[in-house]
Amino acid sequence: MQKMQLQKRPAYLVTSVDNTLRLLQMLRDEGRLRLKDAAEELGVAQSTAHRLLSMLVFRGFAIQDEHRAYLPGPGMGNGPAGLSWARELRDLAAPHLEALSDRLDETVNLVIRAGTRVRFLLSVEARNVLRVSDRQGTVLPARRASGGKALLAELDEATLRRLYLGAGSELAGERLDEPTFTALLDELARVRHNGYALNIEETESGVAAVGMAVVARRPSAMAAFSVSTPRTRFRSLFEGRAVELMREVRQELEHDLRAAGLGADDG
Repeated sequence: MQKMQLQKRPAYLVTSVDNTLRLLQMLRDEGRLRLKDAAEELGVAQSTAHRLLSMLVFRGFAIQDEHRAYLPGPGMGNGPAGLSWARELRDLAAPHLEALSDRLDETVNLVIRAGTRVRFLLSVEARNVLRVSDRQGTVLPARRASGGKALLAELDEATLRRLYLGAGSELAGERLDEPTFTALLDELARVRHNGYALNIEETESGVAAVGMAVVARRPSAMAAFSVSTPRTRFRSLFEGRAVELMREVRQELEHDLRAAGLGADDG
């Protein structure tokens, strides 16, 4: 097998190009980047880092979330989640979600939100022959997935406006018109009232799901979990003990997250 050669540093380094490429690497590997951290890592003024990041936003390689931090944009594809607490969250949540999947014999998922999208960190697949398959690594629009809706319902209207009507929303492919945005606000109000969100064939034909946010420290939700089932079984699942069991799991998981010192990233 031919070994890869380490690349040597070019004799004539174009600093601005090198700094831009380093920012792309940080976005790829870390998943979320604050302006202050970018400037410190590059050893430049915040104004310089801001100009470089603004160009990445302009070209679609970065977007800004509601806290003004930078996330990988559509031009980057969908890289790893890169959040410092993601692995610990997944490890803590796994036994709770496995137990829930066993009790319901349905597929259970753990998701986190990045801007207007959710990423599936973990899927526990049901044993049932007719089941929803593993979704780990999948990225979906937050406003369509049940876990995504549950997470969006934790945000205030001003933040939602920045996400779906702000400058970065068009680059993210998620800009809404006012009637659609108003309908989204109405749906999220129902989610807050009920304590759970529904997805009835919005992301995949023949599949339905119930989602709940997991809050380790108010006012931010750090993740959500959902139970996915074939549409044909959804009524019996939903009218049975699914929501009650999900509430129990949420309470237990939030307790474990607080005990572990995990909380939402305050930016």
